[in-house]
Parts: sequence; structure tokens; C-alpha cells
Amino acid sequence: MTDHVKQQHGKPDTFHIIVNARAHEVSGNRISYRDLVNLAFPGDPGEILYSIHYVAPKLPDGTLAEGQSVDLENGMKFDVTPTNRS
Repeated sequence: MTDHVKQQHGKPDTFHIIVNARAHEVSGNRISYRDLVNLAFPGDPGEILYSIHYVAPKLPDGTLAEGQSVDLENGMKFDVTPTNRS
């Protein structure tokens, strides 16, 4: 284990994830809808709604809505796409 990846209760505090086919390293045990939008679309003013779908090695596939967050696993993949307001 490298120095920048510390463990607390057996879980790393840095995770390697994929957002819109780009690798990212993030800290913490959870990631929020807004954090994912900021990774996928840096500088987003927050006026666009996004659809977020994820797959993980051990968790069931899922979606995130604004205001939600999900526990992280190494290797999780997120697809963040703009949606139309109706």
C-alpha cells in the first residue's frame, strides 16, 4: 500500500474511479452527484440537470439524482450525461 492510500477500518480513503471514460483518484468513502458532475464537466454552473449511472465490482448497478451520494469502490464506472428539462 502506498503512503497516500491510508486505511481506516480496512477501507482505503483514496479510490480509483472512471468518470465518462476518464480515470480519477478521489478521497473519501462516498461521492456525491455534484462531485461527479464537477469531475465530468469542470466549471459547470449548476444550471444543467445530469443523468448519472454507475456500475461497481461488488455493488448493484445504480443511478444518482441531485442531492444523492453513493459509497465508493475501486474500479467504479460513472456515466454523467446532460438531460433535457421537461
